Amino acid sequence: MTDTETPAPSWPGPLAGIRVLDFTRVLAGPAASLALADLGAEVIKIEPPGSGDETRDFPPIREGESHYFLSINRGKKSIVIDLKSEAGLALARDLAAKCDIVVENYRPGVMDRLGLGYEALSAANPKLIYCAISGYGQTGPLKDRPSFDIVLQAMSGALSVNGEPGQQPTKLGIPLGDLVGGINGPIAILAALHERNTTGRGRYIDISLMDGLVGMLGYIAQLAWFNGEDPKPQGSQHPNLVPYGAFPAKDGSIIVACLTNSFWGKICDALGCPENTADPRYDSITKRREARVEVNAIVSAFTQDKTVAELIELFTKYEVPHAPILGVTEALSQPQTVAREMVVEVDHPVLGTIPIVNRPIKFDEKQPKPAAPPVLGQHTDAILAEVLGLTAEQIAELRSGGAVA
Repeated sequence: MTDTETPAPSWPGPLAGIRVLDFTRVLAGPAASLALADLGAEVIKIEPPGSGDETRDFPPIREGESHYFLSINRGKKSIVIDLKSEAGLALARDLAAKCDIVVENYRPGVMDRLGLGYEALSAANPKLIYCAISGYGQTGPLKDRPSFDIVLQAMSGALSVNGEPGQQPTKLGIPLGDLVGGINGPIAILAALHERNTTGRGRYIDISLMDGLVGMLGYIAQLAWFNGEDPKPQGSQHPNLVPYGAFPAKDGSIIVACLTNSFWGKICDALGCPENTADPRYDSITKRREARVEVNAIVSAFTQDKTVAELIELFTKYEVPHAPILGVTEALSQPQTVAREMVVEVDHPVLGTIPIVNRPIKFDEKQPKPAAPPVLGQHTDAILAEVLGLTAEQIAELRSGGAVA
């Protein structure tokens, strides 16, 4: 590039030009709008006056900024609107008329009572795609019940299969009950965007977090139907595949995963007992499952005399599926994470340069780094001016009346 040439504009992502009005808070809804922001959409996050999204107050907090809020709001714009005022509600409706997508995760019925439900907003904007995310969905006997991640894990059956054998089940360390909304919500929204290209109309989407976790039971559900009984917690082991799970080492533990018979042969070679590959006691998935205690004892007897580093070197040589059990900070700094640019540094208005987790979806054209999570109300004036065309005087009047902050 010569001195007279200007750099090519960066590619914001495949959803560039799509505008999202985000009424979500806490985790499930923000995770969904985060995915849309990652894909290049303009996400306008409406927050209430005062403390804003509830997670802005979740400790630990540094310089008034919460770790929790920072984790799921990169790339979004924050506008403070008082939805308890008529002027604030009018602003929200005006913004919805200028948007392609609305995402909300209030309890069923709340948005309708505010005049911000799908019927009201789509009357003014027929192309609007409206995604409602709730714990149990918009129908059914539990639809009005409050829900949180651990409640959904328990109700869906997911919690019952998590933990060590013979002990109390434990919740998943990752809040999958909430995060499933961040997976299914964007999938449905993208499908509705595709449909809109043909029909010219938007659509209402009902995302239930409970449905999402039940859907993720997958083969666990089928196993219960096949066997006629509930699967029990297996710890890090698999109900049908052996060896599969954590095995002891001199200085910790290592994961070994035998998915097919071809890997069983590789494991036997690595353990120095190639004769076990064709041993009629262990030569099929079913036989190894029936001999679980013996097979695990064979693997453990070998691994416990070596360090994790020695086992990694050995299992890599023999192409055995394996992994060390990394802590979070080590996982975030390991070479694979670094190579995939899954951690980036951004400039935050209050905290300065901070690391954040990057977009998990990659394309053949590189996107710029995401914008830092916004401080409360950071983009209020800009949104009102750029999206709604309000003058400085009109914005000042709304501010003095308490409709925006």
